[in-house]
Amino acid sequence: MPVLRPGSLRSRRLRFAAFLFSVLSLTLPLTAPAASAADTPARGSAYMGMGVPAHDGRHGSPMAMNGLFSGFFTSLAVQQTEGVDVSSHQGTVAWPSLWSSGVRWAYVKATEGTYYRNPYFNAQYNGSYNVGMIRGAYHFATPDTTAGSTQANYFVDHGGTWQRDGKTLPGVLDIEWNPYGAACYGKTQSGMVSWIRSFLNQYKARTGRDAVIYTATSWWTQCTGNYGGFGSVNPLWIARYASTPGPLPAGWSFYTMWQYTSSGPIVGDHDKFNGALDRVQALARG
Repeated sequence: MPVLRPGSLRSRRLRFAAFLFSVLSLTLPLTAPAASAADTPARGSAYMGMGVPAHDGRHGSPMAMNGLFSGFFTSLAVQQTEGVDVSSHQGTVAWPSLWSSGVRWAYVKATEGTYYRNPYFNAQYNGSYNVGMIRGAYHFATPDTTAGSTQANYFVDHGGTWQRDGKTLPGVLDIEWNPYGAACYGKTQSGMVSWIRSFLNQYKARTGRDAVIYTATSWWTQCTGNYGGFGSVNPLWIARYASTPGPLPAGWSFYTMWQYTSSGPIVGDHDKFNGALDRVQALARG
């Protein structure tokens, strides 16, 4: 049997291996590092549909029907009316261009939690109105920060009110994945339902209208247990970037609005109202 002597080739190899291991143990983490604070968006930066691509993906766009067969198919299907939703991310919006492209209604982010107001809200809200659009406001919910009723009051006080002028749509509760932490904001399914109910009840008490609920079916299923108790009263705005809106949350047999893309023309977020323009006007009148 060979004897291992100091300075032999085998000894040098062992010492080098030990040195290399010690260096790697100091420089390489044993587990993947946790997401840094820099990966979390700033509070107030959330917008409608922010979590849809990451959680539900993109699966195409609604089929555009044109040419010889467009009139035929339109007569068979329920007519839909094009809309958009905007936030501070869009800044100054080219409303005349959107109107010329066929957009007839719009929603503008007014508030988030009880700590953020869209600095472009007045310009966007009035700009859409001035070109002839029917418009409304939405609130990005953060159920982990304050009570539902508290956020409803904040929303109404800062742009989310309603008036029977035929041009103002009821306010929207945007309830979706938490961009700042756990998807369901740390709430149980029953706790989330209670939070939503608190917001909706207070909004109606303040405005006389039932708020629209914007959500995605997968989030609703995960975070409310697919609760079906709001469908008979609150209009549904479904989020799904695909050729169809897909299965709806429990309690709703049809959607009122559908956000179908975040990469549309002029502004990214485009929507379809499930009906002709007179149905949009009817929702505005209450």
